[in-house]
Amino acid sequence: MTDPAHSNTDLTDLTDLTDLTDLTDLTDLTDLLNLARETALTAGALAKRRRAEGVEIAASKSSPEDVVTQADRETERLIRRLLAEARPNDGFYGEESEASGGTSGLTWVVDPIDGTVNYLYGIPLYAVSIAVVEGSADPATWRALAGVVYNPALEELYTAAAGRGAFLGSRRLQTNTNVPLHLALAGTGFGYQAERRQWQADIVRGLIGDVRDIRRLGSAALDLCSVAAGRLDVYFERGLNPWDHAAGALIAREAGARVGGLGDDREGESLVIAADPGLYARFEPVLAKLFERHAACAV
Repeated sequence: MTDPAHSNTDLTDLTDLTDLTDLTDLTDLTDLLNLARETALTAGALAKRRRAEGVEIAASKSSPEDVVTQADRETERLIRRLLAEARPNDGFYGEESEASGGTSGLTWVVDPIDGTVNYLYGIPLYAVSIAVVEGSADPATWRALAGVVYNPALEELYTAAAGRGAFLGSRRLQTNTNVPLHLALAGTGFGYQAERRQWQADIVRGLIGDVRDIRRLGSAALDLCSVAAGRLDVYFERGLNPWDHAAGALIAREAGARVGGLGDDREGESLVIAADPGLYARFEPVLAKLFERHAACAV
């Protein structure tokens, strides 16, 4: 397995990068990705160490099942401090602390431990997710510039920069292509509130006969990276927050995926879909019909 601390993700050739009108010095993008990478590795090491020492639940959020651990909070504090020391004029938008604005026009969108329930139970599918976007922390309007998703349990480091491609360690990623819908391996997730999970289960029940099978990994960031790496063919989920998908969506896009919602909608809380564009075009109408069929119960 590639050592993530020595993986070849340093950007030195950005000749194919286009449409970065506000980052005229391309070394800025290199610096942003390297900062995200080093911060994710440092934060991941802390989260992994705290997991080995034993996990302490700090609180619950939207429901008793929606927990936050002391490690979530400690890891976000570390990430926030490292980013602020390196770039004090940037904004910050994380899951576990108050958002702050900046003067640079850039915002860091952070999930310190995506997949907290997996982390709580010792399931090795959790990740540090760090993205830097141009604009406010709104997926409908931002432009993602660089993103990193790091799974410290498996030592897998996913990276991407706008226009430069996506990588797992030093391996360039490409989504699976030319996959018929009935042979597509789909991934999805479930919310924490019982009513939403029941509605999501109805959608899965309606979809299961149209695809190869369905997986539920428990981390949206890793689901999106799995599409990028060809471990899933398509991923969809409703109810995600910006920090859940900011980095993973960029990584999927840079591996060739289309990422969005229904129709021409951008990805957001109402829906995230990620797949090779051909499969997306076949999958989206099927999902849209299921959403329409179960609209009365949608939450």
